[in-house]
Amino acid sequence: MAVFVALGAFLMTLAGGWVAQRVTDRRHLVLGFAGGLMLGVVGLDLLPEAIDAAGNPVFGVPAALLLFVGGFLVAHLVERLLAVRQVAHGAGEEKVPQVGLTAAAAMVGHSLMDGVALGAAFQVGAGMGAAVALAVITHDFADGFNTYTITSLYGNARRKAVLMLFADAVAPLVGAATTLLFTLPEEPLGCYLGFFGGALLYLAAAEILPEAHHEHPARSTLLCTVAGVGFIWLVVGIAD
Repeated sequence: MAVFVALGAFLMTLAGGWVAQRVTDRRHLVLGFAGGLMLGVVGLDLLPEAIDAAGNPVFGVPAALLLFVGGFLVAHLVERLLAVRQVAHGAGEEKVPQVGLTAAAAMVGHSLMDGVALGAAFQVGAGMGAAVALAVITHDFADGFNTYTITSLYGNARRKAVLMLFADAVAPLVGAATTLLFTLPEEPLGCYLGFFGGALLYLAAAEILPEAHHEHPARSTLLCTVAGVGFIWLVVGIAD
């Protein structure tokens, strides 16, 4: 059942990527909406789940929040190292394609864990599985949208963006299938969600949103960002 439901996530991810491709003439609106989606996913979905699942605090701070900060710093460090390397090879201030591919690979990893979470939920019971399925299928539209946008934003060719989108779509199927072989402990899953949330927030705050508002500092761009957050809020509310 979990693998069958993951097929819906596969289709929704591709649908999100298709939408991202079709609105190239409104790139600033796409980026604004993508930034809002990422902010909403982190603040309204990933972090609450991570804090609940990650276990006991470490020196007075929830483990998920420590890893959240760690993910943010690691994303910043990776971008800086790749940028320095690119400048050393004479690329100046151009976008670094490897950053986009690394970010998209993180999105694929997140989608893989979506599939694992889906399979684990069905191990608990049909009701839990249905609730998680609704959340995963709906927000995988945002994952596909963001995967294509992030990959192409950093100067990668359309072929690579489509390839990463397809990998992101297949990942929930693979993750759900693996739960037929084992049961995932809750605490490691929570720690992963915290770390990934920090990396995702860095991309939204330091790259996606500044790029959107730099090209078109318009009210419509801001409204798209707010709409992205609101969409995720709606998804979380329906899933609960």
